[in-house]
Amino acid sequence: MSEQPKNPELTSPATVEPVAGENIGQQDLESVRRLRDAFKNIKQQLSRVIVGQDQVIEELLIALFSRGHCILEGVPGLAKTLMISTLSKCLSLAFSRIQFTPDLMPSDITGTEVIEENRSTGAREFKFLQGPLFANVILADEINRTPPKTQAALLEAMQERQVTVGRVRHRLDDPFFVLATQNPIEQEGTYPLPEAQQDRFMFKVFVKYPKFEEEFEIARRTTALLTEDIAPVLSGEQILELQRMVRKVPVTDEIIRYTLALVRQTRIGEPGVPKFIRDWLSWGAGPRAVQYLILGGKARALLYGRVHVNTEDIQALAYPVLRHRILTNFTAASEGITSDTVVKKLLEETPSKDGELTRDDRFKKIFAS
Repeated sequence: MSEQPKNPELTSPATVEPVAGENIGQQDLESVRRLRDAFKNIKQQLSRVIVGQDQVIEELLIALFSRGHCILEGVPGLAKTLMISTLSKCLSLAFSRIQFTPDLMPSDITGTEVIEENRSTGAREFKFLQGPLFANVILADEINRTPPKTQAALLEAMQERQVTVGRVRHRLDDPFFVLATQNPIEQEGTYPLPEAQQDRFMFKVFVKYPKFEEEFEIARRTTALLTEDIAPVLSGEQILELQRMVRKVPVTDEIIRYTLALVRQTRIGEPGVPKFIRDWLSWGAGPRAVQYLILGGKARALLYGRVHVNTEDIQALAYPVLRHRILTNFTAASEGITSDTVVKKLLEETPSKDGELTRDDRFKKIFAS
């Protein structure tokens, strides 16, 4: 189970005041305040329908404002679909749900060309009919139930923000956000998403069982005649503005070195790597993990009303960024060690102060390699 670092300064986004950064102007500071208020309002709107899952909602919003995508993993019945569709209403975005099945073809999600007769001239010409990928928020339900060919078509849209049909490329609208779900308890009839393709997702988010009080409230609400209207909080244009704002947030060399230390320690062939990494991992995280940790840290800082990234931001996002990018081996499995266990130990053994990092001989080897 992942453990988020606790920092009293980060527990209440609405009470934190922005601190001016070197790349941030007064107009940008106003955008930070709007984002902080929007974050609070979105959580309030979602709480009308979704009970609990605050951490999941926060990670989804961080990925959205970082222009990333997410895999949500959880057992059936945890309101993953309802959460995503409700979030799209809060953001005033077009929502599309694709139920992945073994017979789903790439054209079923990207769209296809049909022959249409021009009534005025009588000529026949091809016309492209858009598929469900042409929306802002895509729920790829049970992505591991569809063949690799269809999975690859989705991944092109995620990475390139386009789909290719025949020889023609069709651009997708921004913002574009893919949320793929997986069921961890069923393996029969599935096509597991390869590790290299999982790396395209910014976060892997675990949706867990609710607490007793939360499940009590769920039972009360869902068995009564209760309906809640969701009010839009942000428009597509405002989201694009905030996505650009994330890129402006400054990050110090200290934070970059700390992020590199976390990621580079997962690579078993590098010098200075801890013994438990060599014992438990068969593969480590690549450069994309560093990029997503820093981008996610910038977005998280803005959600909490700050325009500078702290080590706490990196620590809080280490679990969803790294858990699907490091591969545990048979030894780890036999000892009950999960990827989250490895990340937790990495966080405990990596100094968060730049001076300690640069003085430690082990990290000198990691940075120099």
